[in-house]
Amino acid sequence: MINTAAAKARLEAQLMELKERQDRIAQDLAQPLNPDFSEQAVQMENDIPLEGQAALISREIASVMRALTRIENGVYGQFVAEMKSQPSALRLGQRRRCALNARAKNSESGLGRPRTFTAHQARWH
Repeated sequence: MINTAAAKARLEAQLMELKERQDRIAQDLAQPLNPDFSEQAVQMENDIPLEGQAALISREIASVMRALTRIENGVYGQFVAEMKSQPSALRLGQRRRCALNARAKNSESGLGRPRTFTAHQARWH
C-alpha cells in the first residue's frame, strides 16, 4: 500500500524545487544582451541549453502535477499508460532513447544484442 501523504509531501517539495529552477532560468533568459556583438553571440549560444532545460522542467512540472491530481482523485499508484496521448514523433524519440540505453547497458555488461522495445511503455506514479 502506498503512503499517499508521504508521496504528496515529496511531490509538493519536488514541485517547489522545479518551479524555483524554472524561475531562475526565466530570469537568466530575461537578462538584456551585452552591447558587444561578440558577447551577444556567446550569450545567445548559452541561451539554447537554458531553453532546453526550461522545456524539460516544464514537462517534469506537468508530470508532478498529474501525479498530485491522481493523489487527489484517489488513483495514485495505479498503472498509467501515458504513451497513447503523446504525438507519434515523441513516442518514436522515446523508443530510440530506450533502445540506445539498452544497447549501452548491454555493451557495458557484456551481453549480446539488446532487447527490443515497443511504443507502449508506461510508468508507475
